[in-house]
Amino acid sequence: MATLEKIRSKGVLLVVVVGLALLAFIVGDFLNSGSSYFNQSREIVAEIAGEDINIKEYQAAIDQMTEVYKIETGKTDLGEEISSQLRTSVWEAMVNEKILNAEAKKIGLAVSADELSDRLIGKNIHPLITQRRAFMGKDGQFSRSQLVQFLNSLDQTPANEEMRQQIAQAKSYWMFWEKTVKTNILQEKYNALISKTVTANSLEAKMSFDSKKTSVDVAYVVQPYYMVSDSLIKVSSSDIKDRYNKEKEQFKQEANCDLNYVAFDIKPLPEDYQEAEKWINGLTDEFKTTDDVAGLVNSNSDIMYDGRNYSEITVPFNLKDFAFGGKSGDAMGPVFENNTYTMARIMESGIMQSDSVKLRHIFLLAKDEAKTDSIVNAINKGADFAALAKQFSAVEQTAANGGEIGWIQDDAQGVDKDITTAAFSKKVNEVFTIKNTQGVQIMQVMDKTAARRKVKLAILERKVIPSSKTYSRIYNDAKEFAAELSADKFESKAKEKGYIVRPATTVLKTAEKIADIPQSRQIIRWAFKSEKGDVSDVFDCGTQFVIAMTNAVNEKGYSAVEKVSDMLKAEIIKDKKAELMIKNLAEQLTKTPTLEGLAASLNDSIKVAEGVNFGSYQFGIAGFEPAVIGKSSVIALNKVSAPIKGNAGVFVISTSNKQVNPQPFDAKMEIMQLNSRLSYSLSYSIVQDMKDNANVVDNRMNFY
Repeated sequence: MATLEKIRSKGVLLVVVVGLALLAFIVGDFLNSGSSYFNQSREIVAEIAGEDINIKEYQAAIDQMTEVYKIETGKTDLGEEISSQLRTSVWEAMVNEKILNAEAKKIGLAVSADELSDRLIGKNIHPLITQRRAFMGKDGQFSRSQLVQFLNSLDQTPANEEMRQQIAQAKSYWMFWEKTVKTNILQEKYNALISKTVTANSLEAKMSFDSKKTSVDVAYVVQPYYMVSDSLIKVSSSDIKDRYNKEKEQFKQEANCDLNYVAFDIKPLPEDYQEAEKWINGLTDEFKTTDDVAGLVNSNSDIMYDGRNYSEITVPFNLKDFAFGGKSGDAMGPVFENNTYTMARIMESGIMQSDSVKLRHIFLLAKDEAKTDSIVNAINKGADFAALAKQFSAVEQTAANGGEIGWIQDDAQGVDKDITTAAFSKKVNEVFTIKNTQGVQIMQVMDKTAARRKVKLAILERKVIPSSKTYSRIYNDAKEFAAELSADKFESKAKEKGYIVRPATTVLKTAEKIADIPQSRQIIRWAFKSEKGDVSDVFDCGTQFVIAMTNAVNEKGYSAVEKVSDMLKAEIIKDKKAELMIKNLAEQLTKTPTLEGLAASLNDSIKVAEGVNFGSYQFGIAGFEPAVIGKSSVIALNKVSAPIKGNAGVFVISTSNKQVNPQPFDAKMEIMQLNSRLSYSLSYSIVQDMKDNANVVDNRMNFY
């Protein structure tokens, strides 16, 4: 009892202690269990139409697009510029797709499986599929059988790891285009649906018809705004602020920054040229006499020697005369051109060879190699190669087509050199075999292009580049300059050193680079984490070292009045000039009320705009002048107008030669023309409107 009584006496304290302990337990448990949540939130690269986009999803889409690009172009080394373009393309496609799917879901719009199948492999194949090189026949046109073969190849059982990777790549390629086609169809359906609700009515049609029905010739005198000096016009800060408030909606902006920067080009110094000249001269004699040309070239040249044969079309232009005017063993150089030293040696001349051969094959896996001789003997005795390929070849895609591979060139990328070397040395219909660790290929030359003159040429080429010492010296110059900088000394120090300060204004947060500076995305990321007046360290941008200073970091919203003040001031100056000129011209018209008299008083001539009507877009040679066109449509004939404020100046006009179109009003035709005109911009407007309402949150800067 005493113990219970003691507990009761300390009740409040115990409640607090227990409460704190429970709170600590709950918070601790939350933090532990919530760590994955916080990690996930840090991986969100964007929010589109209320959906979070994980960086893994975005990166997977980039990887897929990259592989598609490689397949489409045949390129493997993309470089930073192409990679940044692909990232941007993926982003835009993902935004459009997510927004479109969200909008379509709201109204129950979808693409059915049958509908998609018809546009992929049915009777109404989508142009995005028919335009792919992967599905074209030897005539360069879309081939349904080629498409079917490709799709059948996706279901093959891979015989080895390389084949598994190839099938996986092909599946990814197909899934990309399948998804792209589906999105395209959905966009077409959505646009068609919206376009039915956006159409001209009979009142608009009648207004459009009437605006073009009556035309007049307009004689005019114009006094351009530049005739009045800007210095005569006073603009106050309150004028600018009032105009800004009036037009503020025009100044919406995405997040952007303003920078100044100095770039140090990483290029060779005189000693690099001297060293390169000494180096090339030291190799000259050896290059002309060595028996190991391949070893010498491949150890020293920017161009590898692979024993290829050059034709008059494929040989480098600056070597053409030498290559086809000399004999085996002749050498030339070194010559210096375009920052590059070049030597060349004719390894073999007088070659007559085709540019391309057409091949077919039977691929036998290692376990079936024993069948090789019997199949080759059967072919040489007249057996049907195509039938044997369908029966024995392990590559289903080509087997289904009688083993046909197609045309390959002598320097074809991705083709085994042993195959091309053998193929170009064989006659039409001749059979040969190529063996490797995967198995044996029984190959036959089906056809060859006409032989042409060729030469085997060894080229030793070396571009003069900055040495490590030069690189370090330029870097040290940049580093030394950066160490002396502050916001108030940036321009003065640059001028003192003879460096050029370049501005970069309104650089978007999502921009991939500044001006034409490669690999400069890193500068943009730095700028948005900096404050006004911050000076960066040295950025290595591949071909340049760059030091930047932040002038402003502008959040998404509206441009500050200071940033648009020059533009607003120009507008206000033009308006005030117009007021002054209208007053002066009106006074002059009281003295010389004719157009001829006014032109004479201004030492000017009368100009004429013919066939002007209310629907005109241009006013003669004066260009876009809607206010003048509007006035021309209502002023009485042969009357001199009051001064009119235009875009380029102040106009005084007089109309004549009124023409009335005798064609009757056709409401249906006029509506059709208006809708046709609208259709050019409607699809773009639909996408932009969806984007504006989707509240897209872009966090890419945190990752790239």
